[in-house]
Amino acid sequence: MSTYEAAGVSIEAGDKAVELMKVWIEKARRPEMMGGIGGFAGLFDASALKAYDHPVLATSTDGVGTKVAIAQALDKHDTIGFDLVGMVVDDLVVCGAEPLFMTDYIATGKVIPERIAAIVQGIAEACVEAGCALSGGETAEHPGLLAADEYDVAGAATGVVDKDKILGAPLVKPGDVVVAMASSGLHSNGYSLVRHVLLNTAKRSLTEHVDDLGRTLGEELLEPTRIYAKACLDLARRTGVHAMSHITGGGLASNLERVLPEDVTVTLDRSTWALPPIFSLVAETGNVQRADLEQTLNCGVGMVALVPADEADAAVRLLAEHDLPAWVAGEVSAAVDGAAGAVRLVGDHA
Repeated sequence: MSTYEAAGVSIEAGDKAVELMKVWIEKARRPEMMGGIGGFAGLFDASALKAYDHPVLATSTDGVGTKVAIAQALDKHDTIGFDLVGMVVDDLVVCGAEPLFMTDYIATGKVIPERIAAIVQGIAEACVEAGCALSGGETAEHPGLLAADEYDVAGAATGVVDKDKILGAPLVKPGDVVVAMASSGLHSNGYSLVRHVLLNTAKRSLTEHVDDLGRTLGEELLEPTRIYAKACLDLARRTGVHAMSHITGGGLASNLERVLPEDVTVTLDRSTWALPPIFSLVAETGNVQRADLEQTLNCGVGMVALVPADEADAAVRLLAEHDLPAWVAGEVSAAVDGAAGAVRLVGDHA
């Protein structure tokens, strides 16, 4: 007799996973959330938007990429949610939008309730750090498509910003300066390169202690993505910031170029910060050239803000209040020939 469980899908395991994750989802609520876990849709009381003069909704979606392979290899699943939330909500923040709620999707070869609950725990804790609610999600069991110990995660979030407070390219002008905000490490981009260099080619072990890192390689590679949401929203409220850029796949220059008008050029000085050891390790181990490294990894900068020059010091101090290391890394000037809307990196890391 054929059954769903015989085909590899356990309804009982799914129900247990839901019970285990409830406590974490409850922690990631906002007052506007209506109802609880188990409905077909998460409900958000939109009357809260009446506080805005002209509310504009912003939405973003993303995943974690091959960093999940590190979590699976180490059997540690309660931090990968920070990578998911960071990748999603901080894309909203760059336009000045406050993240309101998020949903997640977990696909796995076999539902292990404790593992699913650990993943959701990380997502919920990260939502609290970002100030948004975890309004719902879905866990899908895909036997035959994914191995029993494999999973992937994705998510989407919605935020809101007043129309006249939207940040971006139209506000950027010559004379602005670039305030860089430190990353916590690799974040969640470029892991195909990192895994290829360190694990596949160099055959390094995740349990190996690396003196330059001050911990094991696995601990470094699993370091959660820094979440910038609350600090950046505070920056938008208390300074005249013109634009922000979340440094994700593609690196510093290409992501910053996404928020530049065509009549400016940005010059960034590498000597204003030291390249964190993990990036040097990847470059030296794999003979990765600077251009490839900078086009793939964040190289120590996870977010940047473009602010008027006379507010740069105030911006750095404000970010320090959020325990976020920040510094002036460059400036905006009128476009030069062949570099309209472009970012140039000069100098060498400190």
